[in-house]
Amino acid sequence: MAFDGQNKKICIVTATRAEYGILSPLIKQLRTFQEWEIQLVVTGTHLAEEFGNTYQEIEQDGVPIFAKIPILEKGDDGYAVSCTMANALRGFGAYFKKEKPNLLLILGDRTEMLAVAAAAMNAQVPIGHLHGGELTQGAVDDCVRHAITKMSYLHFASAEEYRRRIIQMGEEPSRVFDVGALGVENILNEKLLTRRELNLDLPELEGKDYAVVTFHPVTLEASSGEGQLRELMQAMVREKGLFYLITKANADAGGRSANLFLEQEIKKYPHMKLVDSLGMKRYLSAVQYARLVLGNSSSGIIEAPALGTPTVNIGDRQKGRLMGESIICCPPRQEAIVDSIRKALDMGKMKGTSPYGDGSTSRQIADIIQRYFAATDGSLKKKFYDILETENK
Repeated sequence: MAFDGQNKKICIVTATRAEYGILSPLIKQLRTFQEWEIQLVVTGTHLAEEFGNTYQEIEQDGVPIFAKIPILEKGDDGYAVSCTMANALRGFGAYFKKEKPNLLLILGDRTEMLAVAAAAMNAQVPIGHLHGGELTQGAVDDCVRHAITKMSYLHFASAEEYRRRIIQMGEEPSRVFDVGALGVENILNEKLLTRRELNLDLPELEGKDYAVVTFHPVTLEASSGEGQLRELMQAMVREKGLFYLITKANADAGGRSANLFLEQEIKKYPHMKLVDSLGMKRYLSAVQYARLVLGNSSSGIIEAPALGTPTVNIGDRQKGRLMGESIICCPPRQEAIVDSIRKALDMGKMKGTSPYGDGSTSRQIADIIQRYFAATDGSLKKKFYDILETENK
């Protein structure tokens, strides 16, 4: 028997400031459907003071938080990450047992989301996964992302190449959709701050050329993380013609150590500022007026090109992603970073282009969910879609 489309519970989970910023347009879109109960569950770094208690930004947006599930363990080594995952498995296992949502929506490739997906799988809650099929060869994220893909029933890929890769992993084409990236939708549809408004929020930027910097630990190169960050810091010390607005790393393995290093070093340099979180609107506004984006965050690959801001992408963390012409890739060495910064400055502002959709992502996802609820009998049985067999028929 098919779902009747009434009173369906859709759970959306967010664990980090960046994740919420990306999900924001989808949350707003889904809340317009009166027949759906949208349960936004906040967890991870949102609930940690050391990461800025960013759940408060969600409350300031006027978005109701349905539940808060604390999971974050102290420390950032592999054991602490495993303990955080164990906390997530237990906490979300209890949540799914009580609430029994009709659909869970999760984004990306974070380790805590792997635990959330496992809890949903055990509770027979269907999973809709955003940003599957992508590659980040310098990070453990690849393993996590692909594992979540195999636990998921609906797949919302950000580009056609990624849609094909999900199908290559055995997922039925009828359940895999190229919908573009929510980050591009944020840029095309969100009214960003003017430069004057941004200066009022961040007076350090007034009258300055600046770069927006985010550097996350490279989880498959854990031993070299601090060394890479030192190389980046020395490059920024040398290039004093720019002011550097630096956002903290997430709670990945090595993230706390990176943030502690930045907190100690930044005090020495008046042309740098470290912030816990900018929030989606301020972050995108800052990127819009920046001379360049610097670091290894996915925002430099997806959002910055759509705003026409050049990106210096450092190291292998984002290796394998689709990249536009405004992105300069360089190894994590001081000389290479300095050279790439200068090349990016010479490029200047570019025409905003992106291979990640036309800004209609949340509307497409909502339509697909509507069709899913109307057509499904609730079964989660999946047949492995073998491309070779299909081609041979």
